[in-house]
Amino acid sequence: MKTNREITSLSLKVAKNLPRWVKTQLASCPPAGKGVHRWLYVVALKLHPYFPDKAELERVLDMATRNCGREVSAAEIENAVRDSLRFLEKPTSQTQAVHRWPDRNEEQLQAVVRDGPKFAELAAMSPVKWNDDARHTEEIIDVLFSGNPLLCGGLKQAYSLTRTREGWRGFLEKQQFIVPSPMLATYGMTKSGNKSMRTIENTGPRRFLVVEFDTGTFDQHAAVLCHLLRYAPLVMVVHSGNKSAHGWFFCAGGQESAVERFFRYAVSLGADPATWTRCQFVRMPDGQRDNGKRQSVIYFNPSLINE
Repeated sequence: MKTNREITSLSLKVAKNLPRWVKTQLASCPPAGKGVHRWLYVVALKLHPYFPDKAELERVLDMATRNCGREVSAAEIENAVRDSLRFLEKPTSQTQAVHRWPDRNEEQLQAVVRDGPKFAELAAMSPVKWNDDARHTEEIIDVLFSGNPLLCGGLKQAYSLTRTREGWRGFLEKQQFIVPSPMLATYGMTKSGNKSMRTIENTGPRRFLVVEFDTGTFDQHAAVLCHLLRYAPLVMVVHSGNKSAHGWFFCAGGQESAVERFFRYAVSLGADPATWTRCQFVRMPDGQRDNGKRQSVIYFNPSLINE
């Protein structure tokens, strides 16, 4: 049982030593049923540098969740602190390794395409369909990223803007790009030492892994994505507005080694390996390409988002 003196002392220390943006995050615990568990993990990631004493970090998180509307156990907080620290402490050689991706397996690819559905059939399979011409970007993003996480988007590859989900409200349908995982902070440092709103450093753990293609037809892409959903939950397929389909696979909480095995198999079937980079921009769902074309969502199955 924590004493009032201990709680007051911790509160004063937080107020005195933490940056304003971190204090704002600590005060942003969502209500029960709106992502408290994920919020604990993300905030723990941000606070580790400020709390060498992890027991003290656990106490601060305990205070921050007291009014969320449900009991947050000590074990849940300990797990969030432990797992987030494990993510941050991955060896540099592991996190920055240059991958040697497999060559395309033409024989396997042709077998998958031969047995798979066409693009139109994939669209017909979608559990969620819209019968209007309105843009549905906002409601899609609300489902993909519950709560109010930091998201990075942009009109162009060279222009990145990170703001809260609510800060983006009303502006998303005009964007071309988004990072498919929440960000840890507004800014991070690039490998060259420059401050930027889109870096590996300020990108959080993977939430979605996007499988896209730079060669082949829409029918081929549809067949491969449907084949891959045997191994991972395919939540969404986005039409690029040009020549490719982009599949969003939910992977939050998955072991990185297992996620990589899945992605290596996707690459062997023609997927572009560029989207392995966590801060890589992908096409905004139901957003707008720079030529004005719509990046339509042709398949949407939000029931596979397993928080």
